[in-house]
Parts: sequence; structure tokens; C-alpha cells
Amino acid sequence: MDVTTLRAVLAELRPQLLPSRFEKAQQPSAHNLQLGFRALDGRHWLELSWWADAPRLLPIDPPARRGEGSTLAQQLQHGLGGLALVAIDQHGWERVVELGFAPRPGEAICRTLVVELMGRHSNLFLLDGQRRVVALGRQVKPNESRLRPIASGDTYSPPPPLQADPPDAGEALWHWRRRLQLLPLPLGRALLQSYQGISPALALQLAGDHPDTSTALLKLPVEQLSELQWSALWVAWQQWLGDLAADRFGFVTGGATAYRCWGAELAGPVGRPLAQLYDRQLTAQAFQLRHDQLQRRLFTARDRQSAQRAEQQALLEQAAGCDQLRRQADALLCLADPSREQVAVAQALYKKARRLQRSSAVITTLLERHDLQLERIEASLAFLELHRPEETTPHALRGALEDLAALEDDVEELLSVGGRERDKGRSKARARRQPLPCQPLEFLTAGGLRVQVGRNHRQNEWISLRQARRGDLWFHAQECPGSHVMLKSSEAPATDADLQAAADLAARFSRARGNARVPVVMVPSDQLQRIAGAGPGTVRHRGGEVVWGDPGRGATLCSRSLGSAPAPAP
Repeated sequence: MDVTTLRAVLAELRPQLLPSRFEKAQQPSAHNLQLGFRALDGRHWLELSWWADAPRLLPIDPPARRGEGSTLAQQLQHGLGGLALVAIDQHGWERVVELGFAPRPGEAICRTLVVELMGRHSNLFLLDGQRRVVALGRQVKPNESRLRPIASGDTYSPPPPLQADPPDAGEALWHWRRRLQLLPLPLGRALLQSYQGISPALALQLAGDHPDTSTALLKLPVEQLSELQWSALWVAWQQWLGDLAADRFGFVTGGATAYRCWGAELAGPVGRPLAQLYDRQLTAQAFQLRHDQLQRRLFTARDRQSAQRAEQQALLEQAAGCDQLRRQADALLCLADPSREQVAVAQALYKKARRLQRSSAVITTLLERHDLQLERIEASLAFLELHRPEETTPHALRGALEDLAALEDDVEELLSVGGRERDKGRSKARARRQPLPCQPLEFLTAGGLRVQVGRNHRQNEWISLRQARRGDLWFHAQECPGSHVMLKSSEAPATDADLQAAADLAARFSRARGNARVPVVMVPSDQLQRIAGAGPGTVRHRGGEVVWGDPGRGATLCSRSLGSAPAPAP
């Protein structure tokens, strides 16, 4: 529970519990305490937990009876018996809550229950009228904390003051921005180090409404933020402070985090358009960041495969000299009276020639594997360029991010097949991961036939080998990385215009889409064969016909998109 969530919970609890009479305390576990209160509308229960991994204060349903006989529960039962809960206070930006108890509403507080919800420093204290510790959740010994050791009988001292400055709604924009830009830090660290009450979850919520875009913004150095980003962040900052000051809370699911308790909508007439522009720019930045990271990985993998192939090629050229070695050995043995040393040299030459001859077959297989890997890496680079959105609308950008995530999944498998990752634990985790559903693009020709276009290796295999039916036609740019295109001519006879449309789409979704005309191979689907041992989407074919595709016409056909094909049934 960060400060924002804690204040939202307390704002909900005060109308229900103030005032109410304390009735019961029980301790079901070592770090949990449950308190029962009787209010005008019935009985209410609170759970207080000082467990380091999940400290919390929240209302609960009536619990089972257990833990009544614990020492702490008995101390609370004795110390708070007959008293009324008259105050629930939380001051400043520290996660410390004080429950005040008095004999009757309106009288002076004589007992205080302090709950500190501060991670591994969380604790619970029952204080008397002089604020001496009567009971506590756990003792803090001097060897555990030099600054604040505390035990029964000690006078309670609050936690050490927070280092950062408290947020102030009256702070000017220029001063707030200068404070965050004081050190060259990423925005997320600058927020956490500059102001109190900022949690990682709240920083994500302030940065936007989408997890990827918010994370990308928080990673940006503060000196690289644009004016639009600073303005949108300031609007969210003021909305957050205003909601806290007015106790204007509400439970909203989704967004950058699983939920949030503030900011149902931005205030002011310019809030919503500004937030939309902000979200669009951050989504574009998130896409560019992930795009560049994946591109660097593919470039590194391509360089590594090329270097390994060059090494194998050099070894193959050495192996090609086995005949020369045999001729040298034959010449030595054909001498009139070869010496023992000459016979030994000839035998060593024969042995080396046989070893080179055996290795040539292995090297040839390795070269074929390197060629396949290089071909798939080039195809992945082509897909990466094809995934660049041509529009900057939030819908187009988020669609491009989804496509990029599917391609990242493909690249992980590609690099593991290439032998880069040897960690068994990571390989098992990747095998257990649920693959993303295959949803290739679908288009309609002028004649009404469907055309499927793969956007990554997995989708290429799905439309070409798994979903293809006898009569379908496969299209691919000749000798050029790109998408597999499948014309569903098994559903109805295809006309010349349908064939041309499929060829235009194959040219459009290839690396040669910048050319005026692109040669495209057209092959019946029953002539496609999977290459044994190769990755998804790698096929060979027999025969085929070459047609010419126009990428410009293919771009026009994209306007008749049916969207994404439905995922296959499990």
C-alpha cells in the first residue's frame, strides 16, 4: 500500500468506523491482527498486517475465530476493552496510521494503536496516554536498528523523516520541473528521489495510461523529455494532488497499473486532448525503443552467424585439399626405396586426408544451417521494417506494438535454435510460455476471395502449412525476404485479377516494396514442403510460376483489410 492507496482506504473507513466501540482482537498469524468494532450499522472488522512483503490495513469480512489466546491479542483485548475508536489519522507522506481510542466520543484519547506500513520496517504499537509502548508487533533491537530501537516500556518515537521534499500543489511549474531536472536521472528515479509519497506504481500512473508507454517514459532521462510530455505530466501531477487534498478517491481498474484510486478523468477542458496527444507520443516512443532493441539483437545475431559461416567455409576449403595430400603421399610411397621416415610421413598425410574428407560432410551441413539462420534473420529484419506503422493514431501504434511482441517471441525462438542461449532454466521457461495466438492479416480481392498475409515466421507457417487447403495458391517475393501470402482459391475459382491482387500484396509485404515492380513466385499449396530441422515458416517448393507484383497497388488493396484472422481453435 502506497500513501495514495492508504489514504483512499482511510477515507472509506472513517464514515463507517467513527465512532465505534472496540469489541474483539485476534491474531491468526505472526504478522496479522484482526480487530472487531461495533458501529451503529453493525459490526465491522479490520485486518492490520505488518508482514514485510505485504503490509496493509483494510476492512475484511467477519473472520473465523482463531488466535484469541495470543499474547498480543490478549494485551489489546485488555488495553482497549470498553473504549471507543474516535480518530483515524495519517499525517504527511509517511505510511503511518494512528487509531485513537477514548472512553467516549468527545473525550481525550487514552490509547493509541499505531500501524507502520513501511515494507521491512513495518510494525504495530499499542501506546498508553503518555505514548509509551504497552504492546508491539515485534521488538526492534539495537543491532537491528541503530537509529530507532524500540521495546515495551519505551517512549514511542516516530520513524526518521523522509529525505525527499513533500509535494505541494502550490508549487510553480518551472520550480517543479527544475527540481526534477536537478540531476541527469531517468524520470522514474527523479520522481522517487525528489518527492515524498511517490511509489513505483504511482509513477507509472502519472506517466500515462498504458504500461509500455509509461515504462518507456520513466526510463527516459529528464533532459530528453519534450514540452508536451512535461505538460501532460504536470496535468496528471496536479490532478493527483487535488484528489488527495479533497479525498476524491475511486477505484479504477486497468491503465498503467492493475488499478488506481485517483484521477477518474483529467480536470479542465484541455485535459483529455492533451492526454491523448501524450499517450500517442509515448506509445510511439515505446514502439521505437522496442523496435531498436530488437533490431540490434538481430544485427548482432547476423554478424555472429556470418562470422561462424566464414570459419566453416575456410575449413571446407582446407578439406578440399585432401586430394592434394593423397597425391603427396602417393609420390612418397612410389619412390624406388622409400625410407622409414618417408613412409611415416605418407601415412600421416593419408590420415589427414581421410579426416578432412570426413569433416567436409559435417561442414557442409553446418554451412546449410548457417545459411538457413541467416535467411531467417534477414526475414525477421524485413518483418521489423514491415511492422512500422504508417499512421500515428493510438490504435495503429498499439497494433504495431502487438505485432512487435509476436515478432519478439519468434526472435527468441530463432536465437535459441541458433545455439546462442544455453541456459537450461531459460529454455524450459520459454517452452512453458504460452505462445501468442496466430492472427495474420486478411484482405479481400475485388472478386471477394480472401488473402492471408503472415506478419512473422509463426504466422507464415500457420497460413502456408497448417491452414492451407488443396487449391490454395502461395505467393512470395522471389529471392527476397518477406511475408507468405496465401490466396484462398480453394473457396472459389480465382480470376486473373485475384492472382494479380495476391502478387501485389506479396510485393507490398516484402523488403522490395520500394521497387516499382517485384518478381513474385506463385506455387500451389500442395507443392510446399517444410524443411526438416529448420525453424517455423521455412519452406521449399517444387516448380512454380513467376508473376510481377506492384507494391503500390498492394498498398491500395490494404484499405480492404478484414483485420486479423481469428486464432486457431485449441
